[in-house]
Amino acid sequence: MNLKDIHRVYFIGIGGIGMSAIARYFCENGKEVAGYDKVPTEITKELSLLGASIHFEDSVAKIPSTFKEEAHTLVVYTPAVPKDHQELNFFFDNQILTLKRAQVLGEITRNTFCLGVAGTHGKTTTSSILGHIMKECGTGATSFLGGITENYNSNLILGEDKVTVVEADEFDRSFLRLSPNIACVTSMDADHLDIYGEKEALESTFKEFAGLVSGTLIVAKGLPLRGLTYAVGEEADYQISNVTIQKGAYVFDIKTPTETLSGVRFNLPGKHNLANALAAVAMADQYGASLLEIGNALATFKGVKRRFSYKIKSENFVLIDDYAHHPTEINAVADAVHEMYPNEKVLVVFQPHLFSRTKDFIEDFASSLSRFDEVLLLDIYPARELPIPGVNSEWLLGKITIKKKQLLLKEEVLAAVKTTESKVVVMLGAGDIGVLIEEVSKELLKVENKV
Repeated sequence: MNLKDIHRVYFIGIGGIGMSAIARYFCENGKEVAGYDKVPTEITKELSLLGASIHFEDSVAKIPSTFKEEAHTLVVYTPAVPKDHQELNFFFDNQILTLKRAQVLGEITRNTFCLGVAGTHGKTTTSSILGHIMKECGTGATSFLGGITENYNSNLILGEDKVTVVEADEFDRSFLRLSPNIACVTSMDADHLDIYGEKEALESTFKEFAGLVSGTLIVAKGLPLRGLTYAVGEEADYQISNVTIQKGAYVFDIKTPTETLSGVRFNLPGKHNLANALAAVAMADQYGASLLEIGNALATFKGVKRRFSYKIKSENFVLIDDYAHHPTEINAVADAVHEMYPNEKVLVVFQPHLFSRTKDFIEDFASSLSRFDEVLLLDIYPARELPIPGVNSEWLLGKITIKKKQLLLKEEVLAAVKTTESKVVVMLGAGDIGVLIEEVSKELLKVENKV
């Protein structure tokens, strides 16, 4: 496939965070873009402003007529789309070029110098930090991200077509479609066992990804992969040391294999984010960016939406939004919030994501949620799955060891948060809790402004 021969691109699931970055890219590059998604969102609204034609009903009749022509048309879909989707089957039946998102991302980046960020946790934050660094260092990189960066209010940092930064996603083995020149692996915890079956299969696929890297592989110290290592507070090829907190930000030193930079400032809370920042530093350094410019770029990085994002931050109340949906990620949030607010009670509102993930990690979820002072639990968000008998939030609630815990409907959350004694509230999950927190924060801000 030669992308220069493609004039029109149609997306099935255009509002998805990974899909929309590619849709933005094609809009910005003068292609005619259209697509379908279940519901309108802020992302679909922004794509419409860029010229994309979007509808929200699975109907072949809604597809613009020009996109039904075989010549010069590309159709992109996500694995989350059900097999009986009418529009998807129309394109298949009419033999119009139809590819998964990962295949298209692989094609876009194939002839570029590609920096790929892989790992079961930390991909989005690390790739967003790296994208920002590469932008600030004047590399001309185009970055495809799995989250909306605060600096650019976008999941695409548009540059030139010679260098790319991509989030290398292990779900559905998507990252095996990439051709990275430099890559990092942040973590290899068991996840997506609905796809892989066993942790060993997941690890084997990460090793296969590592084998695709034509240049330098950078790995978190302790992972069973060969490459340059990085670590916070311990010896490694890339190392952060002398960490202090000054005016709500981390200040530290960075050591690379060849030099040291002191007094680097970074504003994202949580030791896990220090590790993410270091992985990005290592990749940019291996690319050849100036370490001093890298350090300056870290100081101006504002974060990623739904990654320890402060929705409300006042003297009397703090509301934090995070995408955490795996026990390891919940533990990272717990560590960060207890580091920033060591003397405050913390309430967590959690929406489990996937029946299979809940089943596979039930004990770990219970343990990580029990680290908070109070738990409000929502029903499991099914995403692409059908229910599994006996796997529900009531089962998880019973395993949480703290006393202050309850199962709530989404419409009951606002009242519960309003009446909590906890000064800090954290809302976690990868489902539609992201929409819920916008509603909750909007109402709570009204109360805050009246006080």
